[in-house]
Amino acid sequence: MSEAAQNVSGPERAAIFMMTLGEESAANVLKHMDPKEVQKVGTAMASLSNVPNSTVEAVLQEFAQTIEEQSGVGVGSDEYIRNMLINALGEDKASSVIDRILLGRNSKGLDSLKWMDPRAVADVVKNEHPQIIAIVLSYLEPDHAAEVLSHLQERTQADVLMRIATLDGVPPSALQELNDVLEQQFSGSGSAQTSGVGGVKTAANILNFMGGQAEQAITEAITEQDADLAQSIQDQMFVFENLLDIDDRGMQAILREVQSDVLIIALKGADEAMKEKIFSNMSARAAEMMRDDLEAKGPVKLKEVEDAQKEILTVARRLADAGEISLGGGSDEEYV
Repeated sequence: MSEAAQNVSGPERAAIFMMTLGEESAANVLKHMDPKEVQKVGTAMASLSNVPNSTVEAVLQEFAQTIEEQSGVGVGSDEYIRNMLINALGEDKASSVIDRILLGRNSKGLDSLKWMDPRAVADVVKNEHPQIIAIVLSYLEPDHAAEVLSHLQERTQADVLMRIATLDGVPPSALQELNDVLEQQFSGSGSAQTSGVGGVKTAANILNFMGGQAEQAITEAITEQDADLAQSIQDQMFVFENLLDIDDRGMQAILREVQSDVLIIALKGADEAMKEKIFSNMSARAAEMMRDDLEAKGPVKLKEVEDAQKEILTVARRLADAGEISLGGGSDEEYV
């Protein structure tokens, strides 16, 4: 990375790059991001001002694009950000994230919980019945739900996760009622969405994103109350070590989606079998460079290693959900 880009954070680099694309192209990029990513990049875009051309060029070079001389990018434009988000997300969904990014107002409605900070969601639901909390967390993305769960009281966490695991869909009327409650709480409006939520798989996905100690404590608490349910949840969980079970084709697909700096940090906490699994699915030159970078990398906090491994697992699950890989590896899997 060039010196000009070293002092710019990842979200800021992404924001600068997006600002160079124009509203329509940037909107098309945002369509492929999840709510959490959109909010990070959007917040960075809103905070940028007076970015030197040298930094813009360094960021563009980092994205491996050939560029001509560029004038200053019009960063920090509220109207630009507003139009881009509306194009990417639609007016209803964009309104909530625009409020958070540009105006700092609270999101509104059940669907808009996806755009709220995890601690804020926890504050909204902490005094609700555990069954209500279970429905809300089932409605969120697993990593978001896990963060919300981590901000709830410990005695509530296992109860909520058990309810998620045994939740077999939610009637439309119940979702509408919950949405109405949230509308009143936020003094806003929203629309109910009727979809099946909950189940053992949802509980397992959320637990996958919990920290090691929290995951163990919740699992033990569930086991004490319902050992069979706890086993069912564990059977559905997918952890970093399970990458060893993925076939070479699947591993190569994952590695194409993971940035090298993330992979290096993740491997700091991996055993030799996992390292060899990954190196064997790279070119000889790439594997040699990765080994050198890993050896040169200094000590890394355990939290950073866990976060990097979770990021790789998120890629693996996304590819599996799209039918591009099989998480079980399995040479018996049939591809068409």
